[in-house]
Amino acid sequence: MHGEDGMEFEVRRIGPESTAEAASVLADAFDGYPWTAWTVAADRHRERLEAMFALTVDAVGLPYGDVWGAMGSDGRLVAVAVWLRPDRPVPDEVWAGVAARDAELAGDRHPAMLAADAVCASLRSTEPAFLLATVGVRRTCQGRGLGSRVLRPGLAEADQAHLPAVLETSSTQNVQLYQRLGFTVTGEAQVPGGGPRVWAMRRPASQSE
Repeated sequence: MHGEDGMEFEVRRIGPESTAEAASVLADAFDGYPWTAWTVAADRHRERLEAMFALTVDAVGLPYGDVWGAMGSDGRLVAVAVWLRPDRPVPDEVWAGVAARDAELAGDRHPAMLAADAVCASLRSTEPAFLLATVGVRRTCQGRGLGSRVLRPGLAEADQAHLPAVLETSSTQNVQLYQRLGFTVTGEAQVPGGGPRVWAMRRPASQSE
């Protein structure tokens, strides 16, 4: 597949050897994003984000979900999507470890992170679904349709399993992107005290055989 500038991009599963690069891509994409700006300390912010995303990829995405990457023809990773699957649930003890490390990485914003997460808890359904844990495109490569491209394999797997796909976002621009991919808004929450607005979205299960 080609970008608008003619560069070729290949979307494929990535493994642990790509964790650091994937974390760099995601940190670049999320630097300034409403949710992370509210829940992660400002000092050494990019460093904190990279460590958080490395944890997401390495401790959760790779062992229990699917991690997809878009590679440029120069071999550089430019977009990443991390999906969690209902058929490979993350053990509670793994989530506990992730939460403990995130508490350290959030710094003085950890109380804000906990409060924001509590506000959004009501948005989450217990139905079996493919959960988009995170997706991001390196800033220099945004606007080329790579976000949609790196999401499509996960959506195809959800369709194959006849299961819905769900996500949360705190960007109105992202809401529009996901709507183009078949998602609809199922709920909204406003984090109090000046925090972000969060939208829950769902894409229904494919009805095709």
